[in-house]
Amino acid sequence: MPAPSATALLDWYDVHARRLPWRIPPEDRKLGVLPDPYRIWLSEVMLQQTTVAAVKSYFLDFLARWPTLQALAAAPRDDVMAAWAGLGYYSRARNLKACAEAVTRDHGGRFPETVEGLATLPGIGPYTAAAIAAIAFDTPAAVVDGNVERVVARLFALEAPLPDVKPEIRRLTATLTPDKRPGDFAQAMMDLGATICTPKRPACALCPWSEPCLARRRGDADTLPRRRAKAERPTRYGTAFVAHRYDGALLVRRRPDKGLLGGMLEVPGSDWKEDAAPEATPPFQADWKSAGDVEHTFTHFHLVLSVKGAEVGDRPPPADCFWLEAAAVAGEALPSVMRKVVEAATGRPARQRRGTPKM
Repeated sequence: MPAPSATALLDWYDVHARRLPWRIPPEDRKLGVLPDPYRIWLSEVMLQQTTVAAVKSYFLDFLARWPTLQALAAAPRDDVMAAWAGLGYYSRARNLKACAEAVTRDHGGRFPETVEGLATLPGIGPYTAAAIAAIAFDTPAAVVDGNVERVVARLFALEAPLPDVKPEIRRLTATLTPDKRPGDFAQAMMDLGATICTPKRPACALCPWSEPCLARRRGDADTLPRRRAKAERPTRYGTAFVAHRYDGALLVRRRPDKGLLGGMLEVPGSDWKEDAAPEATPPFQADWKSAGDVEHTFTHFHLVLSVKGAEVGDRPPPADCFWLEAAAVAGEALPSVMRKVVEAATGRPARQRRGTPKM
């Protein structure tokens, strides 16, 4: 049985590489063109737990507003958080700003070129450090995302479930990674998993590694990688109060930096508790009307919010709140769950839809 060949995968990638806005095509990389590390870093942070389809428009919007690392570092944090709204996992946006500031302040505006140096920066873990090092600087590093895990688990017919098998997958990926063109190899592995070695009904007949793939030979590729049974998500309940002024401004407050949706805007409401919605005190006296329930699923729990809405005149906001002008409400200033709440209370879309991020 032939061994998996990096050359065979790279030959496939040269023909079938996806065209992505942050990627340098393989024909250009062969001529010595390397990507902008800023673009690679930005795309890799955005792609954490989020689909390529959802990221593309956000990536282009960020580049249009902040075309350089220095521009992003100098941007107000609230502007960055607002531009990120809807993409999910909001700690990434806080770390994105912190990382841009750190590279500008501590590294002369240039990203470190080693995995070890990159891993010292805010928001950059082992995977992201390896991906930036390989793709931006052609450092031979084992880059393992979900697509690569699936490819390697099938290629070597690994029976242990995720996440137990992750160290073995990382070790085997390192043995496959070539010294020449490691950046293209990392992207080829991702593309292979995204387009050929898919979770269901993999197109094994089109795969450049069809011959050496042990799972294909056994006929059970679509059952790998194995996974532990997931624990059932608990449900939490709460109340949200949507207050609109007559000019369209929305009453909001900012969540604490740490924790879920950290630093993002929300309408006032109760805590989110399991079993039953806690007692909720409105932000002020008004003619509050029920707008039904809104449901939203986060990674670790399901949320049910009882929505109450009121239209009010000009009045001072409570101490922990402020009025968000109508133009900002219609933009991208709110996370997805809050947009659902506002839409339920007003009957109007609260944002321009740009994609479907994973939450």
